[in-house]
Amino acid sequence: MARNDISDEEDDHELEDEEGEPVHGDPVENPDNDDEDEEEEEGKRVVLDFGLFLVHCLKSVSLSVSAVGIILRILRCLSSAGKDEDLDEEDYLLLQDNNPKFQKRKYKRLKKAQREFGQGGLSDDDFDGSSGAGRSVEDKIKDHLFDDVDVDLPDDDVGDEEELAVEEDVVGSEDEMADFIVDEDGNGHRRKGDHKKRKYRQGSDISALRDASEIFGDVDELLLIRKKGLASSERMERRLEDEFEPTVLSDKYMTGKDDEIRQLDMPERMQISEESTGSPPIDELSIEEESNWIYAQFTSLLKDPDGLHIFGGQGFSVKKDDIAKFLELHHVQKLEIPFIAMYRKEQCRSLLDSSDISELNIEKKPETKRHKVFWMIQDLDRKWLLLRKRKMALHGYYAKRFEEESRRVYDETRLNLNQYLFESVIKSLKVAETEREVDDVDSKFNLHFPAGEVGIDEGQYKRPKRKSQYSICSKAGLWEVANKFGYSAEQLGLALSLEKLVDELEDAKETPEEKALNFVCAMFENPQAVLRGARHMAAVEISCEPSVKKYVRGIYMENAVVSTSPTADGNGVIDSFHQFSGVKWLREKPLSKFEGSQWLLIQKAEEEKLLQVTFKLPENCMNRLISDCNEHYLSVGVSKYAQLWNEQRKLILEDALHTFILQSMEEEARSLLTIRAKSRLLSEYGQALWNKVSAGPYQKKEMDISSDEESAPRVMACCWGPGKPPNTFVMLDSSGEVLDVLYAGSLTLRSQNVSDQQRKKNDQDRVLKFMMDHQPHVLALGAVNLSCTRLKDDIYEVIFQMVEEKPRDVGHGMDDLTIVYVDESLPRLYENSRISGEQLPQQSGIVKRAVALGRYLQNPLAMAATLCGPGREILSWKLHPLENFLQVDEKYGMVEQVMVDITNQVGIDINLAASHDWFCSPLQFISGLGPRKAASLQRSLVRAGSIFVRKDLIMHGLGKKVFVNAAGFLRIRRSGLAASSSQFIDLLDDTRIHPESYGLAQELAKDIYNQDVRGDSNDDEDAVEMAIEHVRDRPGSLRKVVLEEYLASKKRENKKETYGNIMRELSCGFQDWRMPFKDPTPDEEFYMNSGETEDTIAEGRIVQATVRRLQSGRAICVLDSGLTGMLTKEDFADDGRDIVELSDRLNEGEILTCKIKSIQKERYQVFLICKESEMRNNRRQQNQNLDPYYREDRNSLQTGKEKARKEKELVRKHFKSRMIVHPRFQNITADQATEYLSDKDFGESIVRPSSRGLNYLTLTLKIYGGVYAHKEIVEGGKESKDITSLQRIGKTLTIGEDTFEDLDEVMDRYVDPLVSHLKTMLNYRKFRKGTKSEVDELLRIEKSENPARIVYSFGISDEHPGTFILSYIRSTNPHHEYVGLYPKGFKFRNRMFENIDRLVAYFQRHIGDPLQETVPSIRSVAAMVPMRSPADRGSSGGGGGWGGSQSEGGWKGNSDRSSAPRPGRGGEYRNGGGRGDGHPSGAPRPYGGRGRGRGRSDNNGEREDGNGDWGNNNSGTGDGGWGSESGGKKSGGAGGWGSDSGGGGWGNDSSGKKSSEDGGWGGGSGGGGGGWGNESAGKKSDEDSGWGNESSGNKSGRGG
Repeated sequence: MARNDISDEEDDHELEDEEGEPVHGDPVENPDNDDEDEEEEEGKRVVLDFGLFLVHCLKSVSLSVSAVGIILRILRCLSSAGKDEDLDEEDYLLLQDNNPKFQKRKYKRLKKAQREFGQGGLSDDDFDGSSGAGRSVEDKIKDHLFDDVDVDLPDDDVGDEEELAVEEDVVGSEDEMADFIVDEDGNGHRRKGDHKKRKYRQGSDISALRDASEIFGDVDELLLIRKKGLASSERMERRLEDEFEPTVLSDKYMTGKDDEIRQLDMPERMQISEESTGSPPIDELSIEEESNWIYAQFTSLLKDPDGLHIFGGQGFSVKKDDIAKFLELHHVQKLEIPFIAMYRKEQCRSLLDSSDISELNIEKKPETKRHKVFWMIQDLDRKWLLLRKRKMALHGYYAKRFEEESRRVYDETRLNLNQYLFESVIKSLKVAETEREVDDVDSKFNLHFPAGEVGIDEGQYKRPKRKSQYSICSKAGLWEVANKFGYSAEQLGLALSLEKLVDELEDAKETPEEKALNFVCAMFENPQAVLRGARHMAAVEISCEPSVKKYVRGIYMENAVVSTSPTADGNGVIDSFHQFSGVKWLREKPLSKFEGSQWLLIQKAEEEKLLQVTFKLPENCMNRLISDCNEHYLSVGVSKYAQLWNEQRKLILEDALHTFILQSMEEEARSLLTIRAKSRLLSEYGQALWNKVSAGPYQKKEMDISSDEESAPRVMACCWGPGKPPNTFVMLDSSGEVLDVLYAGSLTLRSQNVSDQQRKKNDQDRVLKFMMDHQPHVLALGAVNLSCTRLKDDIYEVIFQMVEEKPRDVGHGMDDLTIVYVDESLPRLYENSRISGEQLPQQSGIVKRAVALGRYLQNPLAMAATLCGPGREILSWKLHPLENFLQVDEKYGMVEQVMVDITNQVGIDINLAASHDWFCSPLQFISGLGPRKAASLQRSLVRAGSIFVRKDLIMHGLGKKVFVNAAGFLRIRRSGLAASSSQFIDLLDDTRIHPESYGLAQELAKDIYNQDVRGDSNDDEDAVEMAIEHVRDRPGSLRKVVLEEYLASKKRENKKETYGNIMRELSCGFQDWRMPFKDPTPDEEFYMNSGETEDTIAEGRIVQATVRRLQSGRAICVLDSGLTGMLTKEDFADDGRDIVELSDRLNEGEILTCKIKSIQKERYQVFLICKESEMRNNRRQQNQNLDPYYREDRNSLQTGKEKARKEKELVRKHFKSRMIVHPRFQNITADQATEYLSDKDFGESIVRPSSRGLNYLTLTLKIYGGVYAHKEIVEGGKESKDITSLQRIGKTLTIGEDTFEDLDEVMDRYVDPLVSHLKTMLNYRKFRKGTKSEVDELLRIEKSENPARIVYSFGISDEHPGTFILSYIRSTNPHHEYVGLYPKGFKFRNRMFENIDRLVAYFQRHIGDPLQETVPSIRSVAAMVPMRSPADRGSSGGGGGWGGSQSEGGWKGNSDRSSAPRPGRGGEYRNGGGRGDGHPSGAPRPYGGRGRGRGRSDNNGEREDGNGDWGNNNSGTGDGGWGSESGGKKSGGAGGWGSDSGGGGWGNDSSGKKSSEDGGWGGGSGGGGGGWGNESAGKKSDEDSGWGNESSGNKSGRGG
């Protein structure tokens, strides 16, 4: 009987093994102690049940191993409390000698526990004979908690813990095991039958239960729930899908589909690709057909300039046989691109770079290369498979649809026509070679067999179907007339393509009208209507004929030209430095001449309504196209009938070409240009990423003595801190692990205060000790702003002090310690990523950033790969200025290509990766692997600790095919945990030589060894190892080998590339092919520290500068980026030479608009000029880069200027002056008022006459740069018949509902409070400069950095001057609400708030409230449209402002941000489009960011960002603000825009549409809940008036 089987009788007897020893289990208790036993039994059962329940709860949260260990120890103590300890055998013998009545306890076997645990959710496998017999409760709970552990426990661990014992309760004479049968093989099977009542004995007394209650609280209710779960009739298996959200499972690759991908022995990326394309055909015929298609695509690509750019220029050619061989290797043998490029070079030489197959030179280090051709073939392969899949699906659908149509048509003629059309479609489908051609075939089929018309028996209720004009004509039988016009559309296509000569048309025997007369009906009442319908059918058929479209497409794509011209808005916005300046005026540029991403800029400008784009086919080409069509479609007959029918045919061709085909060709041309431009942009994006990740790590100095030549340097990383957090230093060892952290916030103090100097001295001493203790090889300093230059000087001061004072303590590696600037953009992404929280869970944000900074210097590839996880944070790395045109999946596809190429050429040290998590990041890009297989392999390697033989990788879950792909790129060497092992490691495993070529390498090494030492050949392993060591130690012996002669002797001439790789690797295994690290150039340092780019700062650029200090002959200014600007008095004004002192003209804190005269990058200085003559000169500085087709149309410019001048003259003609004397009143027009206020501070105002008449005045207030609001003042108490009284000011002045006695009272009670609130808003910390779209972009950037928060800001409303826009993002899309400006405060959601803080607090509390409908009605919107009459463009504009009536006087206004050409950059930010107030990486500016210098002007407290052109204002430049109807109809409440509920309502965008997007709260990536707060991750946001959790889990608090 098997050891684990129990007979019916054994339950009542003591069970002993063959040697008489008891079987381990619970002792058999004395029957007299049954009561105690039951009490103890109940306690132990409760503890175990609760333990298992606790395990299920703990599986849904993430706990550290130590935390779980503590819980398990508590359960172990509870389960063993009160139990006698087991005694040794000698103790038992001693007791028996002294007490003859003493009996040794006997133990029963385990069996019943299996059922209990089976019902409790544990698998039956946990209790089988191999692993369950000696397992403790703790072990079983561990297995249940850590269900991913699949390694058996060692035998030594079995039986160490108390075993679970189960005692049955006998009911009657029947036994619990009576239904258990043992077969002949000794296997146990349970018999079906009634289950008996059982009791479980689980080893705990009542004191253990009390202890559990003290620790865990009252568990009765929880245990009751647990019992109910166990009592269910069916065993419910807990699934991961029930425990976790689908997104969590997807991110962690824990779905069932992920398990299938892991287990299938096929490269992971191939599996993912085949999910959409299907399994590729692997027969020779299919591969040959596909290779022909790909070769044809390559041929056309090489004719394209962008294609030549992708493939590296002229002289590149591919062979069709090599393409076929690649497809065979890829599809049949399942080999990935890196493997083919490395180990199958002989089979596809023409697809490789010429240098890869050139003459071998083992002394020259190879260079890393992008395998663009292979990736292009793979992309074309995917397109071919998708095309093939679509054609097969369409073929099946067409056959089914044709069969359905045949069943419902009974006319024999129509049936024959349908049969002919169906066969024609199928034939065209088979020969279609592109998606476009398949689309053509599909449109033809759907024209003749429209979907949705078969549904007679589809059901009682059907949606009404829209019928086309063609369908209506066809049902009326006009297809018969259409067929009489002559050639069919298919015959015309065949004739045009010269595929088939068609017979000449026979002359008709009747006129078209006579023929049409037979088809007159109720719908087509006369022959002319019939002919129109028939011509329409014929034209549509021609336009849908694939062969016709293919012919026209060829002519159009080759000859069509594109022209661009600016719109009225574009004329003012696009200046010489604007992003669209290069495409502002293009004249007749051919489609084939578009290169790069130029078309994407045109497309964007067209969407923003700044450019008009026209496509045209040149006249000669158009005439040739029409002539060809006439030649093959018209009859050659000369009879009267033939001429009449030819007239009809000409009308058909004209309709087909101009109405249908050419219009569709323009759409195709746009799509083609977009695809080409995106392809080029994607290539440039990939090259930018390649330049980053293919850079080699920082190399230690030669004088540094290290035990491991390949170990990375010890890096001391430093990140500048503004104070909170302070400057941070992090020390990393050679493996990138954190050794120590130091904060030195006072290191950069410049104050001469004694206490500040002492604090600085203390920080210098601490940094000095930090360096002496850790002896770094290099110091990495994050370059984020100009403060970093001063920080660098301070650190060098410490280094010099260390070398001078303690030269003996300075190690060899620190003799030449250098500070290297490193770009912080990638480290900042890491700081806010999910992976940083997993790798550095206890560290603050700035420490994470510093760690990433140092690791990037040690291994750029691994650091970049760290951000390629499920979150795809790598896509936020700004690598190209136009990358926003690319889709997320397009960008990540290119990222994956680049990372796969570089990772496999560099290789991965598998033992080092197993010891350090961040080194494992590139593992997913190894050939054959992917994120799922890599994660599984990593877990297995971490459990194993290290690996010593490549072939052992198969033992870690790699299938044979995956192993073949990956083995050559995984390096086995003494590193990580294997560094201290003495186990043998094959030298070939530390090379790029693939295991399949080990035999060739060993043979070559033995031949060289035998020739060098003249020894006899010996094939034992020691001799082979000795030969390999000999060759590796003496690479000169390899250079003596003449490879061609050696290959000829071995008859392996076709293995030249393989042997070349073997010789190179034997000489120097896994040599780093990356470009050596280079220190940043001075120009690169300048751009990194200033945050500028070559586009944002250049000579001739218009910038704003704040005067910081005035000297005798010059002014020292500061730019937005912190750069110092120098302005001499000669450059200040045209009469600068006559200026004695600049202080007479300038004041400190004043803001100037200047041009950059020159740049001194090494000193971080720019020289400025602001002469009026220079500022007016708008000549472009970079004319050498203009497009050859750039032609500026001066006539249109002159026309626009003349029109504007005439409009101004008309306004002045209707102007009526007033007899009013007051300091704030002037007799000027609206344009003159805005011009007068243009150089004044924000909040300045002026009262002027109104265009509405002599009973009104207008208050014009400067809201912001280029934004002016106009408030109507109604005068009362005038004599209407006295002209003098009308010209004087009224006795009462009314604004809305407020009445004033004179202008002084208006200024005191109305204007001054209004301006005070205005300046409060402009100085508010959440106020952002820019148009609504620009503010939205800022919020999107902030949201991407802090996804857990609801970000918000205030901005100026250009559409409604006098209001502000509250913009916020809850989840994805920006929402907008309007805030009204009033003397009493701010009006928001029909509530008045005295200050902004109260408004913000209310907004935060009620953000989720249902939004009231405040969208204006059609009538009120019409009332708000500004009138274009001369009167309305006069001195004061229309009446009641936006939404107000005469009596309620709402604000109206205008914005000149785009109304006239202004010097600037047209919507771009100071430091590049969309980057916001800080550095590209997100760090704050040292002087407060964009638009704010350190020294504000005292009089207004805010700067004007006047160097940019702002958004559009469709309401014009005069008083054409939002006005009421001329009839005085009320269009809204006081101050509200179009709202009936009063002014100051809200709206979410300028169109007034109510947003209904669900936003709300969401957990942050670090576990924190979503909430308010606007600081970067890891910072406290108390001061930000926000409340909620930070994404990093730090305190955010609720602030003011």
